[in-house]
Amino acid sequence: MNKDALNLRMKTFLRFFNILYLIWGFISFIFFMLLMVPLVLLSFVVFNGKRATDVAFKFLNIWGFGFNTLMAYRYKVLNAAVVEKRQPYIFVVNHSSYLDAIAIVRVIPKSFKPLGKIEMCKVPIFGLIYKKLVVLIDRSSKESREQSVILLKEEIKKGQSILIFPEGTMNKTSKHLTDFYDGAFRIAIETQTPILPLTIINTKELMPRAHPLQIKPGLITCVFSSPFEVAGLTLDDLPQLKAKVFAEMEAQLQAHEGLPKQSLLIS
Repeated sequence: MNKDALNLRMKTFLRFFNILYLIWGFISFIFFMLLMVPLVLLSFVVFNGKRATDVAFKFLNIWGFGFNTLMAYRYKVLNAAVVEKRQPYIFVVNHSSYLDAIAIVRVIPKSFKPLGKIEMCKVPIFGLIYKKLVVLIDRSSKESREQSVILLKEEIKKGQSILIFPEGTMNKTSKHLTDFYDGAFRIAIETQTPILPLTIINTKELMPRAHPLQIKPGLITCVFSSPFEVAGLTLDDLPQLKAKVFAEMEAQLQAHEGLPKQSLLIS
């Protein structure tokens, strides 16, 4: 058999594997979703406020653990010790793959309220818990954007951490990061809440949005950076704060091959 024929067979085999793996991933996600949805919803019936979110996140973690185990995804978590469990933060996270949604639940060692697009509520069954777990935003509506900021600030007042993807949407470019919106940084300054960057590495390679058939198992590295304190900052400092956080996260993405060996490996 010549080299070209062998390469063609290998590509055909890999494509077939990727198709089966994608189907397996879909089945795994749905299976654990059906198991956990009643328990997540029950959390908000039995408990209120932050306590309900804390309990719901325990079930989300089970969901994430089950999915990752069946899909052979593992996490290398660096610098998790910087996260103080009693301190509310504004987590800012880069976003380049659907796997990021599972990663944030598995690696952040506390509950949080993420800002999420309202379109996801239309997803059958999943939309039921999505409405309970996120602060919804319709980016096409000025009123919705303003209301989401008010709700996020209210969560912080309750002692609840929040999470925002500062790029605004999934990064479909070849760049490490796309430009950050002001929202997370404005809220941080106005509520005097520290910003804690979480940089997720390798999810785009494992599950690229534009090419889902290239999905594969592997290791996802998640790096917590030291919190950016905002005490005393005003809105005049917003551009500099945003630039510093952007530079920190971009540096982590650029330097991921040289990350320190000390880490916590979880599924």
